[in-house]
Amino acid sequence: MDYTIPFNKPTLTGDEFAYISMAIKNELHISGDGAYTKKCHALLEQMLGVSKALLTTSCTHALEMAAILLDIREGDEVIVPSFTFVSTVNAFVLRGARPVFADVRPDTLNLDECQLEALITPRTKAIVPVHYAGVACEMDAIMEVANRHGVAVVEDNAHGLLAKYRGRYTGTFGVMATQSFHETKNFTSGEGGALLINSPALIERAEIIREKGTNRSRFFRGQVDKYTWVDIGSSYLPSDILAAYLYAQFENRETIQSKRAVIWKRYHEHLSDWAEENGVRLPTVPDHCEQAYHMFYIILPSLEVRTRLIAYLKHLGIQAVFHYLPLHTSDMGRRYGFQPGDCPVTEEMSDRLLRLPFYNSMTAEEQMRVIHALHAFRDW
Repeated sequence: MDYTIPFNKPTLTGDEFAYISMAIKNELHISGDGAYTKKCHALLEQMLGVSKALLTTSCTHALEMAAILLDIREGDEVIVPSFTFVSTVNAFVLRGARPVFADVRPDTLNLDECQLEALITPRTKAIVPVHYAGVACEMDAIMEVANRHGVAVVEDNAHGLLAKYRGRYTGTFGVMATQSFHETKNFTSGEGGALLINSPALIERAEIIREKGTNRSRFFRGQVDKYTWVDIGSSYLPSDILAAYLYAQFENRETIQSKRAVIWKRYHEHLSDWAEENGVRLPTVPDHCEQAYHMFYIILPSLEVRTRLIAYLKHLGIQAVFHYLPLHTSDMGRRYGFQPGDCPVTEEMSDRLLRLPFYNSMTAEEQMRVIHALHAFRDW
């Protein structure tokens, strides 16, 4: 079906085509780690204050790199929220780890930091908090527990670039963090990601893993006279053509974020009374968090109401979607011994959450069509 208002619409910000053309004209280097890749690295490092940023072909691959860097292996345990995309857990399971699913908070839908202490065992190797909807997890509490037990923290910051927790950027708390530049994200290259490294000791090995297990990066810097196979790894470098597209988006980050803030606030302003009257919940953003304006969702009274509302909006040409079936009740989750009831908040929120259309170029007229449609919905 062709929706007149889609859930997502990738948006050009100005110089994408010009930079792609310039990257292509550089006949000597359009593969990974070209001029635009280096520009993206430098911008992320300067903007966030991280020790090293490395573009990857996806956030999934950034997570896989993190698992390799932590030497995750058979028998290790990794704590992840059940309410997340499958990549968050797959990256560690691929290395032999057993996932330990944590429930989420009912307000922000982030990993419930109060559960961590009870979930940690001598086998726990990592905690992977997900900054859902670009609203930060309670990082002070998470880091306190992790540091006390000597457990690494890897932030899944796919939703949260430029979000802050108590004045500090998400992605800068853990030993590493991962970013997504998928077409649904605030800043996109179609497909893409990044690994943010906050521990300088991991940088050299990260470069090796990203370059198929070779010390090729050192060779290009003139630090060795030839490069060879020195570790495990894979090909995690995106083309410089993709980096050119992404850099154009980064350059316009303030404009993009201000547009998204207007869209988010308009939804909140026009739906607050409607939500209160109909038993619907809007997103929670704690006062000490500065969100990334990644999405706007609503929590409906029941699965049945959500199903009817999706069909109603579809009839009007409006695409609204749900996501994240609980990982602990999936086929794979059951194979690891989890069952319904283990993460009750996740199970409830998964049934009731609905994401509304949200994209950089969304006009006020398009958004008001969505808002008016919600106000006119009567099939409660």
